[in-house]
Amino acid sequence: MPDLLLELFSEEIPARMQTRAANDLKKLVTDGLVKSGLTYASAEAFSTPRRLTLVVEGLLAESPMIVEERKGPRVDAPAKAIEGFLRGAGLTRDQLDVRDEKKGQVYFARIEKAGRAAPIIAAEVITDTIRNFPWPKAMRWGTGELRWVRPLHSILCVLSDEAGSEVVPFDVDGIAANNTTEGHRFMGTGRFSVTDFDDYATKLRQNHVILRATDRADHIWADATNQAFAQGLEVVDDKGLLTEVAGLVEWPVVLMGAIDDDFLDLPPEVLQTSMKEHQKFFSVKNPKTGRIEKFITVANRDTKDNGATILAGNQKVLSARLADAKFFWENDLRVAKSDIGSWVKSLENVTFHNKLGTQSARIDRIATLAREIAPMVGADAEVAENAARVAKADLSSEMVYEFPELQGLMGRYYATAAGMSDDIALSAQEHYSPLGPSDDVPSNPVSVAVALADKIDTLTGFWAIDEKPTGSKDPFALRRAALGVIRLTLDNDLSMNLKSVFARGYENANAEDLLSFFHDRLKTYLRDQGIRHDVIDACLAMANNDDLSLLVKRATALADLLKTDDGENLLQGYKRANNILTQAETKDGVSYEYGADIKFAEDDAEKALFAALDTADAAIKPALVADDFAAAMSAMAALRAPIDGFFEAVQVNSDNEIVRRNRLNLLHRIRAICTSTADLSRVEG
Repeated sequence: MPDLLLELFSEEIPARMQTRAANDLKKLVTDGLVKSGLTYASAEAFSTPRRLTLVVEGLLAESPMIVEERKGPRVDAPAKAIEGFLRGAGLTRDQLDVRDEKKGQVYFARIEKAGRAAPIIAAEVITDTIRNFPWPKAMRWGTGELRWVRPLHSILCVLSDEAGSEVVPFDVDGIAANNTTEGHRFMGTGRFSVTDFDDYATKLRQNHVILRATDRADHIWADATNQAFAQGLEVVDDKGLLTEVAGLVEWPVVLMGAIDDDFLDLPPEVLQTSMKEHQKFFSVKNPKTGRIEKFITVANRDTKDNGATILAGNQKVLSARLADAKFFWENDLRVAKSDIGSWVKSLENVTFHNKLGTQSARIDRIATLAREIAPMVGADAEVAENAARVAKADLSSEMVYEFPELQGLMGRYYATAAGMSDDIALSAQEHYSPLGPSDDVPSNPVSVAVALADKIDTLTGFWAIDEKPTGSKDPFALRRAALGVIRLTLDNDLSMNLKSVFARGYENANAEDLLSFFHDRLKTYLRDQGIRHDVIDACLAMANNDDLSLLVKRATALADLLKTDDGENLLQGYKRANNILTQAETKDGVSYEYGADIKFAEDDAEKALFAALDTADAAIKPALVADDFAAAMSAMAALRAPIDGFFEAVQVNSDNEIVRRNRLNLLHRIRAICTSTADLSRVEG
């Protein structure tokens, strides 16, 4: 069984596109091969800045023969109909089968399609893949029609087995497939031929190309951390940057340089962001002081001076970049210390949304809302309002204009420089959080108040102008804002009624509709934590379902109950009681909720259920008042055995009408108690 090796060699592929492109190449080619009848044992794709490579092992040498059966016209059909069927099938009349059917004898054609050799199929599939490759952006060059991310120079495509290897013959816009490639742009020895994947990978390594992106990343990280460790320093972990840099080089050479003393007092986040965004440098910090003191850059070649010239050039460019950052920092500090309010005032000229006004107007709304939320989260109302008024001041700073990703963080520095309290400074940084499912959730009460106000103002505002998420579209990140409110509420165990908070935002916002949106987000959040959708629905049906903390405690307690045998059997007992009661109420046209009386009980199991319901009722009511759903569910679980015993021993629809009514009223007590904590009718099972 042959192996297929394909390499598409081009000018530099942007690092951000390489991983997806390699995955797309693998999927498109392997799907095409399988669709054409060529199965395979395994496949793996690789990427470097100048090549996409695919190896498919254990490929069939040819596709299997396909037998297709077609039903034709009746034997006595017009001659033209039969002739048309014969032309379509490519057969003569004597090659057809005749079969008896209900309406008479019918012609059938048995068409055999011979298998095709792997090179023919591979050539078709790869040609189609290259011509229709899904690059996010592609270009044309020269006079050809081919579109590729960067000019495509050569195509290596060979099939190999124990007997040897052969080139898969095809041509794409004048680029003919062959068995040659080349190594590193500067350190390679020119083009060379290969016979199979092992030969290919070995010769690439000899020509200073590391094929696997993960191997390049591992090499960079190991060398960088070793160099830093040798000087008592640490490389700041940045997996995203590591992946990107591994996509910029084929032969990584790690170099460590120093940052000029003039810039060492810049905030470490400024240094790290500037070096990452502009230079793709890793930051190296002193673990004793936390200061960023050096940087790691990754060159794409070995040099006679061991990278000294490359490092000197990088340090020169870096100094120019950091000089700009220092200028911004010093200017911003002067403004922050003298008049930070001027930044807030300048936001009067910045539009947040054409239907929702300016950033300044939005800050006023957030400040008012933060003041009202503050008592609910244990924060001082005046401090929360003041914090909200300066939380977005850094949007007017030069540093945030240059590096938008530093908004909030720089706000903390500037608020501190302005002499504001630690709570206010911290809220400037934390009020954007959490930004995603893995982001930390603020716990400082002032930060929580401002963060909630910020997100709720956003949500009620866009609900008021009817700009809600639709399908996969969410241009204003409203789902993320809602999840942020949910996580702030749950992680800080906050008890507050969201509808009343929504009402303090935009007047035109439909609070019920917005709460429904929150419930959908909460369902997704809780499902990820293993709580079933029907359990959540059962709890959403209860009162105070806009208190998210209360709602989650209820759902967690019910989910825990249903994981036990008592809980599952209690659910079945409740459903049986509810079904019998509902049928009787429908039939009789009355509601059996006027109180069952034990004096009409005839059976010991019936009397035991009365006692058990009294005991459960006495425990559940105070537990619900205290919002102790676990205790309420535990008391409810104790009803499992008495309910089972009742149904085993007693016939509810007794011939004695008084006894029947009494037992139906008893079933109503079961229903009332079992739905006092959650609507069990919504639970499946």
